[in-house]
Amino acid sequence: MKIGNFDIFSSEEEPEIHMEVIPISLSEMAKDVSEDQEESEEEEDPFPEQLPILPVKNMVLFPGALSSITIRRDSALELINDARDSRLIGVVSQRSNEEEATPENLYSIGVVAHIIKVLKTPEGTTHILVQGRDRFQIESFTATTPYIMAKIKEVPEIVPKEDDQEFLSSVEVVKDISLKLAKELPEGNQEIAFTIQNIENNYFLLNYVASSFPLSVTEKQEILEQDSLLTRAWTIIKYLGVELQKASLRKEIQKKVHIDFDKQQRDYFLHQQIQTIQKELGNESFEADIEKFKQQAKEKKWNEKVQKHFDKELAKLQRLNPQMPDYAIQRNYIDLLLDLPWGVYSKDKFDLKKAQKILDKDHYGLEDVKRRIIEYLAVLKLRNDMKSPILCLYGPPGVGKTSLGRSIAKALGREYVRMALGGLRDEAEIRGHRKTYIGAMPGRILQLIKKA
Repeated sequence: MKIGNFDIFSSEEEPEIHMEVIPISLSEMAKDVSEDQEESEEEEDPFPEQLPILPVKNMVLFPGALSSITIRRDSALELINDARDSRLIGVVSQRSNEEEATPENLYSIGVVAHIIKVLKTPEGTTHILVQGRDRFQIESFTATTPYIMAKIKEVPEIVPKEDDQEFLSSVEVVKDISLKLAKELPEGNQEIAFTIQNIENNYFLLNYVASSFPLSVTEKQEILEQDSLLTRAWTIIKYLGVELQKASLRKEIQKKVHIDFDKQQRDYFLHQQIQTIQKELGNESFEADIEKFKQQAKEKKWNEKVQKHFDKELAKLQRLNPQMPDYAIQRNYIDLLLDLPWGVYSKDKFDLKKAQKILDKDHYGLEDVKRRIIEYLAVLKLRNDMKSPILCLYGPPGVGKTSLGRSIAKALGREYVRMALGGLRDEAEIRGHRKTYIGAMPGRILQLIKKA
């Protein structure tokens, strides 16, 4: 393999310490790697005993995989410069995203990487293209400045036999799940699916799948540390299965949101059509009335349940033609809802001396009745809540029952309304008629509450 030009290094001032991974095209690696491995075996140097360590964040390099790494750490730049001759470095993932890499912050298992190309952009950023080779384990650290050096040993792979049906079946499951996930994920594309379908080497297939999908660093590191390829395949199946379930759930949620959005668009379109029809019929004041109702509703002190009911009834009114008989009934009902004193209460005035004066001024005599009324008001003032007993005034017409009630309301500072039930034979006059009937009116109680 021809190595890129290493003469591009310069002594210009380098950016701040940082490192990130840039995704690159890996479709060219979909060819049968068995031939490449045979060729590389002749060229590969013996496994190194010591390597400079390049710590990386948010990525895990796998054997056989290509990765582009952006270098911004001064120590990493010096490391790459010193690796011009051997072109071999050790790539190890950090346990956390701390800016300053330390031996304690590195995993013990990494990958020997071959530097294929080094590029520097006009902006001054350095990129290196590396390919993973073999796994290694750090035995000890020999230096930490200007960059980390470590003694390493090779970690061999436990490769199943070619006719191991359990391993072959596991690889097929990995391929099936990864192809499904490539279609489900937002970042999934045809290139990943094409590459997976064309990789014939099972070892490289597992490493490519593990490096291509958005698993966490911890999950990828766990996959990398599996010595047995069968166990590695099982671990990939476990994590990709979870990601596939998440992707399916996201797709289902997006579908529901899309359906709700389509319904909102449809309702808006129909509403605009209704407005146009109303204008053509000369009912331009209709929309103004609807807006007035909505504005009045905002000023009401009713609860959420009443608000939902009002919105429902107002929607019914908007769907009706003003020329229809039902329109007047529905409009009267909404007018009644808005006219009722929701959350409006008068403040009681428990001034017993004033109440006694008002009763004496309005009525001569009736001492027992007035004394009982004052007692009732005194207890009500003391407890501030008395649902019983309820005073009942009875007697023939003209003895002062109605005027006593008016005086009590005046003494308490309450609004006074009177409902006469003389000659009433239909209970619907009290509770009201169903608004489905033509000419339906609210009952006496609601009418008087509205009046009060």
